Order: sequence, then C-alpha cells, then structure tokens
Amino acid sequence: MWTLKKLLYRCAHFAMSIAFKRINVPIPELLSGPGSIRQLPGIIQETAATKLLLVTDKGISSIGLAGDLLEDLSNTNLGCTVFDDVQPNPSIANVEAGLKVYLDEQCDGIIAFGGGSAMDCAKLIGARAANPDKPVLVMSGGFKVKNALPPLFAVPTTAGTGSECTLAAVITNPDVREKFAVASDKIVPAYAVLDPQLMVSLPPHITAHTGMDALTHAIEAYVGKAGTPFTDEHAEKAVKIIFADLEQVFADGSDLEKRSNLAYASYCAGLAFTRALVGYVHAIAHNLGGLYGVPHGLANAIVLPYILEFSREDCESKLARLAVVGGLGDPQESDRELSHRFIEKIRSMNENMGIPTRVAEIQTSDIPLIARRALAEGNPGYPVPRLMHQDQCEALLRQLI
Repeated sequence: MWTLKKLLYRCAHFAMSIAFKRINVPIPELLSGPGSIRQLPGIIQETAATKLLLVTDKGISSIGLAGDLLEDLSNTNLGCTVFDDVQPNPSIANVEAGLKVYLDEQCDGIIAFGGGSAMDCAKLIGARAANPDKPVLVMSGGFKVKNALPPLFAVPTTAGTGSECTLAAVITNPDVREKFAVASDKIVPAYAVLDPQLMVSLPPHITAHTGMDALTHAIEAYVGKAGTPFTDEHAEKAVKIIFADLEQVFADGSDLEKRSNLAYASYCAGLAFTRALVGYVHAIAHNLGGLYGVPHGLANAIVLPYILEFSREDCESKLARLAVVGGLGDPQESDRELSHRFIEKIRSMNENMGIPTRVAEIQTSDIPLIARRALAEGNPGYPVPRLMHQDQCEALLRQLI
C-alpha cells in the first residue's frame, strides 16, 4: 500500500512542478535600506488608497514602532486606523475583527506592519474585504480567492517569514486547534518595505527564531522537487547571507548593514518557497503551533535538522551544494561529507543561539494526531525529497520529546 501511495504522491508532485512553473506569481515593488519606511506614504499616494488600515500587534503598537509612519501618513493627508489585535498565531476571529474595523472605518487599503502573524492576518482581512461572500475556511487551500485585494503594503519588522512576497497566509482554526493555509496569487502584497531600522530593537531570541525560519524556507524550497533556476538562485542567496550574518546579528542587533542583509535574505527565501513550496519541517511546525502555540520560527529551527537527517541521502547533492554556497567546504569534497557538515552547521547555529533540541510542549499521547495532521498537510501537498509515512513521522516526533 505504501509503495502505491508513494507512486501517487510522486505523480502529484510531477504535476505540481509543471503547474507551478506556469503560475505567474507577482513580485512586489521593493523599497529597501535604512529609512525606506519614510518613502511609503509617497508610494501610497500613487495608488487609489486614501484610508488605510494598519494591521499589527499590541507589542509593536505599545513601543510606537509605527509612530513615524503614522505621522508621515497624516502629513500627506492619508487617513489611517490602527488594528493591533493580531495574536502570535492569528485566528479566524482576528481576521473577522480586523475586517469589521476595515469596513466600519471605510478603509480602501491595508498596511501589514509586523512579523508573519500581522502579514498573514492583513492578507486575509484584504481577501475577506474583496470577497465578502467567502469565509476564511472556504478560502482554505489553493487559489480560491477570486477577487483582487485592496492595495496591500507589507512592512516586515522581522527577517524571517518572507510573507511580504509570498502567495500564502497561515491562520489558526481554534475550534480544532489546527493551522491551515490560504494560497493565492491575489494575496501577494503590491509593495514591500525592508527597513532594517525597524528591526534593530528585536530581542536576540526573536532574531534567531525568525532567521532560522527564513533559512528553513530556503532549504526546503531548494531540496524539494519543484525547484527552478529562479528559486534555486534565491534560495542560495538566502542561505549564504544567513550563514554569514545571523549569528553576528544575534550577538549585536545594532548592525544595520547585516540587519539589512538578513531582511533581504528573508525576502529571497520568500521568493523561493512561494514558487517551490516547503516540506515536512513546516508541516510539523504548523501543527506544533496550532496545537500548543509554539512560535513558528522556533518550531522550524528545532525540527529542521531532524528532517534533514531523515531526508539526507535523498537530497545529498543539493545539501552538498548548499554547504559550498554557505562556505562550509569546496566542490572537490564528497557530497556525503558536505551534506553531513551542512546539517551539523544548523545544529551548531541553534546551539549558539540558545535554541533547544526538543519541544517541551509535546505530549506523548498527541504524537499520532500530530503525525496524521502533518502528513495530511505534507502528502502530497509538499514535493519533499523523501516521503514519510505515519510510523516514521511518529518516530521522529518522539525524538523531539
């Protein structure tokens, strides 16, 4: 039975790779560099938007991180209402609450300001505003968002999710404590602002978690079976930068140049995985987030080396190439040695940045459920290098306890 399932999954992956090559995923207009956030009001004035909903969270609003932007919007006669009730793992209720504010305030554009949670919530508020007859659950899956969103401007304050350039938004259904994704070319932001000054105040552990999130995006896009020269190029850029700069920024968050580099790496990783997809690391991390509220970047960082070890022999040459790109060796060395060295580098980075090797929240009794949900997401949804069945997934999860 498993042999037949693997054959069917690989057929699906082959069809998926062909289909993805034919999808024209928009690329946001990019503003980058220190102070680039000050250019955004002028960009907005060139669009049809006049009254913005700024979607963020309480942490960001409490420290006034968006203060300069709000002042600049006011000075350019652009109205803006702040919705800051986004939760760390945003729920359907968050989206509906934001939609109500959007409609009540008669907004006609959205600014996503924050990390991946704010980005995902903002995308789905826009999707609901443009498609009022479609609840979020109905939009679950691929390409079910029919109408284009209002102008959407993405301002990431972390360098990790790459959501400022992706066609996906991940949301939590609290009724079943499960995350699901909405994917559509309609929800890609029209503009993205990568301003490292907005990231200087990030605590070191958030820098670490989000950086490893971006690294996971790049690696899973690269080793999967739906990659293209475009996605490989951008994944390699991301890996090279993150290996060079993440631990240094973890130690010294004031380095604007390296902060800017990491923001660009996250963006590159986003461009890669939104066209080549991710893999089992994300499938498991989504369920750890949905079931226990484990932060997504942290979950990815912990799970990544385990999945790479599981898949290593089936993507040995690709891991070896990433090791060379990341400065861990040269092409004359064996793929086996380089691939092992690559995985050890990730373990070393995690250890150096205080990321644990286990997930404290996992309950043994939940392992079959986590495995079922992860594999329901991953098989055949992600074109992974090595396919995993229920027993293998449960065994891997037990290593995380």
